[in-house]
Amino acid sequence: METGTFRGFDVALSEGGVAAITFNRPEKLNGLDQWIKRDLVETLTQAQMDDRVRVILFTGRGRAFCAGDDISGHGRDEGRTLVPAISGGHQNAIGTYNGLRTLSQPVAATIRSLDKLTIAAINGIAIQSGFSLALACDFRIASADARMGSATLRFGLIPDEGGQYLLVQAMGVAKTMDFLMRKRIVTAAEAADLNLVHEVVAPEDLAARSNALATELADGPQVAMRLLKRAIYNAGELSFSQALDDIATKTAISDHHPDAREGVAAWRDKRPPRFNQWLEPRD
Repeated sequence: METGTFRGFDVALSEGGVAAITFNRPEKLNGLDQWIKRDLVETLTQAQMDDRVRVILFTGRGRAFCAGDDISGHGRDEGRTLVPAISGGHQNAIGTYNGLRTLSQPVAATIRSLDKLTIAAINGIAIQSGFSLALACDFRIASADARMGSATLRFGLIPDEGGQYLLVQAMGVAKTMDFLMRKRIVTAAEAADLNLVHEVVAPEDLAARSNALATELADGPQVAMRLLKRAIYNAGELSFSQALDDIATKTAISDHHPDAREGVAAWRDKRPPRFNQWLEPRD
């Protein structure tokens, strides 16, 4: 995958396989526009197909993780981009529909569809599309001074990038109804009580804790973890019988993978397993 600084975010890849995506427009509270969204999808597509990448970690610079869409209307006026500009839609009803389905919604959809595990290190404000982006990640660690919510009804708008679905998955229908209809923006502690984040840490500990989690996940057996990730999300939508068949199909792959043989051998030898040798460069 391409690394470096792009319009809206930086991309760095560690030797351990952690791809860090850092939103880099603190003066605009790391707001998103169509160029940033399309480049995010391209970057995530590259990450999915790059064997060097094992875990994707999102965070923000400044006092915001991502405060939603940048509606300043300045257009592509800064920074390197990965994909060419196209019309953003919204000129009429069908344009809005196309813009959402083609430009905006693919961000959360792409994150959720990745086989590789994702972490949102929520360093500050996470609102609307930025909140949905965090909810689409597999793990969420929040700084104690972070605040998050949708609150689109404050502008007479609705959460149009999948936030309602992701909230229902995280905390159920009743709490989602209260959260969205009452336009709630909550603290990190309240978010933890609502099951919206996995962990809350002191601001100064956020980077170290999220990087430690990313390293832990990157060191795990990647094939089995990626299959299990998909099985867990599938289990939320399948019947029990279908979920049993799904996990059996995936187990037929993982049981015969070299990582499984290594795991058993390590247990017998009473040593730490050395997973992912299949990912190591070969001469």
